[in-house]
Amino acid sequence: MRSFVLRGGRLTDAQKRALDELWPVFGLPGGEQPLDFKAVFGNARPVILEIGFGNGEATWRMAQARPEENFVGVEVHRPGVGHLLLQLEAHGISNVRIANQDAVEFLQRRVPAASLQGVRIYFPDPWPKKRHHKRRIVQGDFVALLASRLRDGAVLHVATDWAPYAEHILAVLERAPDLRNLSSDAGYCQRPEWRPATRYERRGQRLGHRVFDLLFERRRRRDSG
Repeated sequence: MRSFVLRGGRLTDAQKRALDELWPVFGLPGGEQPLDFKAVFGNARPVILEIGFGNGEATWRMAQARPEENFVGVEVHRPGVGHLLLQLEAHGISNVRIANQDAVEFLQRRVPAASLQGVRIYFPDPWPKKRHHKRRIVQGDFVALLASRLRDGAVLHVATDWAPYAEHILAVLERAPDLRNLSSDAGYCQRPEWRPATRYERRGQRLGHRVFDLLFERRRRRDSG
């Protein structure tokens, strides 16, 4: 069961050019072997994974603001990939790499265990209809996979403006034995400085939507059992 529906979408001429010319620079080719992030980026800086980056607005802004970290963005929709490539070029950003594939497959095959300093999942599809809830990406098995890829002390950060989905996410993460809630009252957190506000978020706020930030830390492995 996939958490997304693959839409064709229309590529602009600029996005087509970006996919042709810039993908060889920023793109991660498919494969079955785990990536060596130090070789991919040419340095040993911490790696942050963003899942489902949409048009990449938050991605390039985070990378620009935090050059001491490396960012890997995963997105299945090619127009969004093309848009992010154009922004990386326009802003001279070099600490981002992109995977154009299913996030679960990427995590399973390409991300080594305990290699990530953080995971960001911003405004995932809430699949609001009850019969579609099984498509929601934040489920127990997926969270266990994420936790296995996080370093000790790394942070999983999820944000949503759909209140019922926020409740679901909180319940799933609270049940994860390898994660602990960073909220002082075991609920939601304030938006951390590293998450930029996006046009999508501002639109939701104009509609009266509250944004929920959930931050969970990977427990140290010696403390997990």
